Amino acid sequence: MITEEHVRDLLRPRDDEPVLVVVSGRARVIPASDLDTGDFRGALEVASAKDLERRIGTGSPSDQDITTLAGVLNTTVAELGA
Repeated sequence: MITEEHVRDLLRPRDDEPVLVVVSGRARVIPASDLDTGDFRGALEVASAKDLERRIGTGSPSDQDITTLAGVLNTTVAELGA
């Protein structure tokens, strides 16, 4: 469900405060401002870009860091039953 591309997208420099959500069984990276819109109201918020930056530090994450983080997020969501 959550892929390395989702993590990379979340960590890409953006001005819209991206968040990773799960809605209708699919993971998506969306602007935080979209959380209250009809399409995403009630979505499970998995992590924000700020959450991931705090977790991995301010440096540039390695491919292994990205893979590991995607795996951890995917497992967490699966355990929640989303």
